[in-house]
Amino acid sequence: MSARHDRGLRAVARVREVRERDSRIGLQGALGEQREREAAADRLADGLAAQAGESGGSGGSGGSLVDGATYLAQRTMLQALAGAVSAARSEAESAAVLSAAATAHWQADHARLSAVEGLLESRADQRRAEAARHEAKEQDDAAGRQWLRRTREGDR
Repeated sequence: MSARHDRGLRAVARVREVRERDSRIGLQGALGEQREREAAADRLADGLAAQAGESGGSGGSGGSLVDGATYLAQRTMLQALAGAVSAARSEAESAAVLSAAATAHWQADHARLSAVEGLLESRADQRRAEAARHEAKEQDDAAGRQWLRRTREGDR
């Protein structure tokens, strides 16, 4: 096999390499986005826990209108914060799904690239083996000719 036969396969390898690199970059972006979303959700959850801890200890026993208005404002704020935490967790889960899809896509592209590279290596090994067989045959022929010359010279 000549190297010219692998020109097309090398072109396929270059395309696969570009696709694998692009999907790896996409995976890195998806993982970064997932980490950011999870960190944001964790910050909001920590804020909710801190606010709930602060408002839980201020429940006085006086039934005044100010205490009721304060309670209502705190309750509304905590509900809004809980909704934000829920939305942030949902975004983090969506980012995790996207990361999983990006991982699968990269793994598939990586496997395709590995298959083409393996085929190229296999063909190169076959060419080297064929060249070694050809060289061994030439050396054997040369050794045979030398032996024949020596035996003819010895006969004279």
